Amino acid sequence: MSDQNRYRKFQAIVWQYFAQHGRSMPWREPGADGQFDPYKIMVSEVMLQQTQVSRVIPKFNQFMAVFPDIKTLAQASQGDVLRTWSGLGYNRRAKYLHQAAQATMEKYGGTLPHDMEKLKTLPGIGPNTAAAICVYSFNQPLVFIETNIRTVYLHHFFADQQAVRDRTLEPIIAATLDKTDPRRWYWALMDYGAYLKSVHANPARRSHHHNVQTKFEGSVRQIRGQVIRLLAERPLTASDLQQQIGDNRLPYVLEQLTAEGLIHQAGQYFNL
Repeated sequence: MSDQNRYRKFQAIVWQYFAQHGRSMPWREPGADGQFDPYKIMVSEVMLQQTQVSRVIPKFNQFMAVFPDIKTLAQASQGDVLRTWSGLGYNRRAKYLHQAAQATMEKYGGTLPHDMEKLKTLPGIGPNTAAAICVYSFNQPLVFIETNIRTVYLHHFFADQQAVRDRTLEPIIAATLDKTDPRRWYWALMDYGAYLKSVHANPARRSHHHNVQTKFEGSVRQIRGQVIRLLAERPLTASDLQQQIGDNRLPYVLEQLTAEGLIHQAGQYFNL
């Protein structure tokens, strides 16, 4: 079978799955004018980094209710942003999203640019996130890779290979890209990839870039989340926090969070 025939067959499989099982998500809904809000797309893409869709949807809806547009987010305090984000994990994402909103107001008058290179200059927005924003917001036919996309291409084109690099996948992703409707094509890839991971030993494990997520229970990540959640309610001293968390790694976590600018200390009290 020629590459072109193989690619067409592959595209038909992905589109057929999406037609039958495509998922509904709030950031996939256009506005009343039929356009897709780049701000909503940016928020969803940052939230979806390292977090499952089922956990993101309720937090996304809550976040958008509090910060319905980029100006509102930019003008909010970091503490309020962290309070709203609390429970989603990896709280540095909230800080970067807040900073990205502020930078958008300062550099682009509150309008996210249509240009991938300009988006990459915003805090916390890497190449793949920038490309995803351009694809989902503006229907631009760009190539990008994340774990579900890796899963699909590894499953169909590299079934017997290990440690496959993204640069090996990229030409095939480009060759199979539906340039007439890249937005829906990537939606289809994402949903099909989520399905493949549920029925096969995760094909993305055969990627050179696959990282095994460390156990959350009992981890430093868990302590960081506990600190943010407790400080979201009120300022507390180190002693107050130790009494509630009860882990001897707390001083290290407080030092770490302070250095990252996620919390600050005023006298004896820590605050968001």
